[in-house]
Amino acid sequence: MLTIYSKENCPFCTRAKSLLDEKGVKYTDIRVDLLPEARQFVLDAGHRSVPQIYKDGKLFVENGYAGLAKLNDLDFQQLKENV
Repeated sequence: MLTIYSKENCPFCTRAKSLLDEKGVKYTDIRVDLLPEARQFVLDAGHRSVPQIYKDGKLFVENGYAGLAKLNDLDFQQLKENV
């Protein structure tokens, strides 16, 4: 399952979650603006922006929404099947 580290009022976070919803991919949304430990995790991983998208504890795509948007339909289908 995917995990998205996001925050409120982040247009790229909203786009990433909307794209996953549209493709039927399940994910967990972790808000870095509400959870200090999540914010620290993102910072410790060397990221300075959100969304950061992880799969099974490892970075799934570089560049957040932009990286996610580059995936093709087969990639999204495989994500749905690997839940």
